[in-house]
Amino acid sequence: MRPARWSPLVVATLLAWSSPLGAAVPAWARATRAALPAGATGVPQGYLPTLACPAVGACVAAGLYADAHQTPRGLLLVESAGRWAAPRTIAAPAGAAASPGLTPNALACAAVGSCAVVGAYQASGGITLPFALTEAGGRWTPARTVPLPAGAASTGQVAQLRGVACPAPGACVAVGTYVAAGTPAATVGFAVTQVGGVWGAPVSLPAPPDANLASVLGIPQVACSAVGHCVAIGTYLDTDNVQHGLVLSDVGGRWGPAQPVTPPPDASLYAHVTLSALACSADGSCTAVGTYYDHAGTTQLLALESRGGRWSPAVAIPAPAGAARDPRAFYYGYVDLACSSATTCAAGGQYVDAAGRYQGFLLDETGGVWSRATRLTLPRGASQVGRNGGVVALACPAAGSCRAGAAYLDAAGRYQALVLSQAHGRWLAGQSVVLPAGGASVGVDGGVYALACPSVTSCTAVGSYLAGATTYQGFLVATT
Repeated sequence: MRPARWSPLVVATLLAWSSPLGAAVPAWARATRAALPAGATGVPQGYLPTLACPAVGACVAAGLYADAHQTPRGLLLVESAGRWAAPRTIAAPAGAAASPGLTPNALACAAVGSCAVVGAYQASGGITLPFALTEAGGRWTPARTVPLPAGAASTGQVAQLRGVACPAPGACVAVGTYVAAGTPAATVGFAVTQVGGVWGAPVSLPAPPDANLASVLGIPQVACSAVGHCVAIGTYLDTDNVQHGLVLSDVGGRWGPAQPVTPPPDASLYAHVTLSALACSADGSCTAVGTYYDHAGTTQLLALESRGGRWSPAVAIPAPAGAARDPRAFYYGYVDLACSSATTCAAGGQYVDAAGRYQGFLLDETGGVWSRATRLTLPRGASQVGRNGGVVALACPAAGSCRAGAAYLDAAGRYQALVLSQAHGRWLAGQSVVLPAGGASVGVDGGVYALACPSVTSCTAVGSYLAGATTYQGFLVATT
């Protein structure tokens, strides 16, 4: 994995191993190659980013595969009763371009047989439109185009859904952005809600009043504590082109105005706040993590909480001991945060140490208090001079018992994958994964993209690995 802000995603999974903590740490089987539709040649750029497991042995994953003409196609993988069914192609809606490039961005499942996948595709006329694919009662309906709010640009449109949450069967919320008509063109947020299994009319989510007229707004994630109680996070540019974080709240099915995030006290006037991950608990509390520039211009970690519907100012989280003066803290923006309760969470990403090496970090919240970030422990044989990757995927099935995926360079300079387990609140050393037959590295684009743990001892992961000089294939792995 290239350890930089634009790096392709690489995460990890775990080879079966023994631990004195016994059942507190699950054992993982060797990864197996994921089946692809007939004629497929691989997984473009290793893109298999989404996974949800509403129950043990019942999972859904989505990503891309390349057909015989090297054209990217939407991919859907479904596991039922512990068996992965034949892979499915996600066909683009009517009116799509000849090569629609349909790309799933996110998925969520409220229960077994009740899921939603959202993303974007290329329509005829050279515009990009959002889509939603829904499963109800175990049956998948065809992907449908999600309409845009009134006032959307009819030409030059680039719209997509980036996040989705499903707090109950047939009840989901998806968020994303579109281009509004006008001069100058502005990127605006929007949300669409599913009620009774039917997607309703889209709702525009404008940026705060101090946004640039040609605002560049991003809304990548949404989470719900219950039906009609959801939160979305994002960023926007103000009139001075300074980037701010924002939060939006859906109360009783109605979205309120966007609220700027108050950065930590030591933030620069040009704080460049970025919110990367979000999680909400059943009591309505939510947690978000991200980064900001301090008054010295260095990139630091932050976290903020919502209690009783009110967001507190963000708090700074110190980088690991031995970090560079500018740790260049970074989250990958996938599943960087997981919470087992309103006040117990774990998060992870990447930073630079004092020697200029990229390292992974982990941080924990216990009882509502965030501890200092810690450097993840790499397995023996890891390169001490190479650019190791960071933590990308997390799952916390119980308090003090989380799983985290990461990546590192081995002594031969090849990217390898690992997973770390937390037992009784203590993170253990990372363990390397044994890839499917023929795989010697996850490469710069592969690795485990997502982890899901429906119980403390039952976890599943999906990802990709190098099966040739430049060809990636998908893999699946689960605990034994």
